[in-house]
Amino acid sequence: MTAVVLRKELHSIIDRLPEQSLPVLKPLLSHLADDYWKPVVELASPEEIVMIEEGMAEYRSDPSSFIPLESI
Repeated sequence: MTAVVLRKELHSIIDRLPEQSLPVLKPLLSHLADDYWKPVVELASPEEIVMIEEGMAEYRSDPSSFIPLESI
């Protein structure tokens, strides 16, 4: 199911809700929409930092050994 189809279905459900349910739904939808735009970004662990640095050094020493993202 595409996002467009799903959004249409959700709009249809909201349109059929009884009027007294709308104030209850609004905070939930607002919360979900806010969370979407605030992704959680965690700092890398010491082990992850070492792995990143090793990968960057490997790339700098021989970039041809890596596959460009556009090729995948």
